[in-house]
Amino acid sequence: MNATMRRVAIATAVVSMAASLAACGSAKEADNEGKKEKKTGALTIGLLLPEDQTARYENFDRPLIKEKILADCSDCKIQYANAKSDPSVQQQQVDSMITKKVDVIILDSVDSKSIGGSVKKAAEANIPVVAYDRLAEGPISAYTSFDNETVGKVQGEALLKALGDKAKGGKGKIVMLNGWEADPNAAMFKKGALSVLKGKVEIAKSYDVDRWLAEEANKAMTGAISSVGKNDIVGVYSANDSMAGGAITALKSGGVKPLPPVTGQDAELAGVQRVVSGEQYMSVYKSYVEEATAAAKMAIALGRGEKAAGTSTVDSPTTKDIPATLIPPVSLTKDNIKSTVIKDGLYTVGQICTPKLKAACDAAGLK
Repeated sequence: MNATMRRVAIATAVVSMAASLAACGSAKEADNEGKKEKKTGALTIGLLLPEDQTARYENFDRPLIKEKILADCSDCKIQYANAKSDPSVQQQQVDSMITKKVDVIILDSVDSKSIGGSVKKAAEANIPVVAYDRLAEGPISAYTSFDNETVGKVQGEALLKALGDKAKGGKGKIVMLNGWEADPNAAMFKKGALSVLKGKVEIAKSYDVDRWLAEEANKAMTGAISSVGKNDIVGVYSANDSMAGGAITALKSGGVKPLPPVTGQDAELAGVQRVVSGEQYMSVYKSYVEEATAAAKMAIALGRGEKAAGTSTVDSPTTKDIPATLIPPVSLTKDNIKSTVIKDGLYTVGQICTPKLKAACDAAGLK
């Protein structure tokens, strides 16, 4: 190889290496590229939530995040929008926040992959983004959620406990209703659940439910009953409470008696009431107060040009070493409703125990 060709080869290799290194950055690098100047006093914080079908977002996340932000920054302003399960709408909402020149964005993504370009736009405008509940792609500055693989394990372990002898020897047939593929948490819930269930039960049918919708879960469960047989389904893994509700409606319509144990997540009021009545075996209680508190503190710190404190770090497909706070989940059954959702002020006994549920509530010690 002559000298000229060697120089060309070396230059090509350097360019290639630089492109490779640029493909996957770190949260630290993203911070260093667009250092925010230190700011005191009022901030404008964008809050973008993904949908309004799951009760938690409007009932808990939105008011709690607002409360926690104002507790630490009484003159902060909050610009709010809900994407209603539409990724393109959420992209437009990020653009709007950039135009409004907010100081920081708290983002719970509809589609973690497609929102990556919008997160990059925000970073280029020197607006840090806190990924809330779902880890979005792009140069995210901080992340708070629950230990989502553990959520799936908690659900799987509860289902095995409920099945008892029916789970032995892999004889019991179960149906899995997993979350929406566009939500990265859904894959972690499924992974955690499978790590417990595989080899212990026969997974007769498994569905990834579009947009977490109860009606889609109902359709999937109806199909499963027709395919597997109403007498052969011994349990249902449902990734959240709204889908559990759809599945239970299908089980009742399909003549499945007695109802098999059904899992859930989010401790929605309707889900907790089904747990009390015995229609749903369990839910997963996640402290939205802790999650909202972490998001508020991270957002205020980043908005003021400070570092976001996390208890650990996580990697997304595009960004490494993102400061993160992950909150442990709790299995919620009849036995611990009082010490979880009631104790933490999520619901009162009066809200849970409607006249129709009086006998069930009395039996569960909820008075």
